[in-house]
Amino acid sequence: MKILVLAGGLSPERNVSLSSGALVCQALRDRGHQVALMDLFYGLDGALDGENLYVAPIPESFKRVAREAPDLEQVRASRGGESPSAIGPGVLEMCARADVVFLALHGACGEDGRIQAALELLGVPYTGSGCLGSAIAMDKDLTKRLVDGLVKTPQWETVTVTGENIPELTERTRLPAVVKPIASGSSIGVYIAKNRTELKKALEESARLGGRTVIEEYIKGREIQVAVLGDRALPSIEIIPKEGFYNYANKYQPGAATEVCPSRIPQKWEQDVGSAALAVFRAIGLSVYARADFIVASDGTPYFLEINTLPGMTPTSLVPQEAAAVGLDYGKLCETIIQISLEARKERL
Repeated sequence: MKILVLAGGLSPERNVSLSSGALVCQALRDRGHQVALMDLFYGLDGALDGENLYVAPIPESFKRVAREAPDLEQVRASRGGESPSAIGPGVLEMCARADVVFLALHGACGEDGRIQAALELLGVPYTGSGCLGSAIAMDKDLTKRLVDGLVKTPQWETVTVTGENIPELTERTRLPAVVKPIASGSSIGVYIAKNRTELKKALEESARLGGRTVIEEYIKGREIQVAVLGDRALPSIEIIPKEGFYNYANKYQPGAATEVCPSRIPQKWEQDVGSAALAVFRAIGLSVYARADFIVASDGTPYFLEINTLPGMTPTSLVPQEAAAVGLDYGKLCETIIQISLEARKERL
């Protein structure tokens, strides 16, 4: 099969995406497929013939995720030219020539439904959920509104943070609180504020990241995440950071967190968290695969936080670990995602 892996882009999760894409590309090549890895933002980047990407070596630097998110202004400047497009030269043409596009993109430059809509209009098969479900899942507020009543979720409010309203928000917000951008992933911009000073700092960062922010009730409990693959929930995984919470650095630096799969929780809790993940997955119209994040309280109640439609596929990512728990190795997982995606496309046509 001729497969184009799209990665990179202009999201703050760019480096995570490049790592996911590099690993997916290598795994699919190892299983005998003809596979190219392409950066959504850079595109062909001066290459005369995109077909040479199918035999190009995979940069080793892509496989590791730096501790810090990338400087996107620097990335923009490095492409050169004045085009405002987030899609680089030759990308859509390369997509149209592939049998399927494997979306290894993360965040607002690939997980929010826009690239899915473009590929739909081109008639190009791609992996993961469709454009509408992707767009809904990317919006934490809208997702919570749609599933509230189906599953338990921490109390929240959505605000637009500006320099002018930070003092008022700092004063009236009940602590402790979780502050997070409305449309971001990999815990970028997420803070647990335990006092007014921490809250003010979190809100200032929210304003810097665009302003649209979810302020959420802090729930004390165990961090449990559940992948959905096809029509079933995979065994859950518990995250135990060695320091702080499961932030960007703890997600992608080897050894920064202990990950236990299957989670060592009672069977009833496992059933409940799996059922909740499926309920969210179905309610917002997702397909193929996703990963839902929960805090499970001491009484076993799962509190839904968010769902990711293109979860990471890096060396420390969670979905590959959950798949391995049911006998799917990394390469087979990548092939399974493609197979289910092609079947889902037939159903949508």
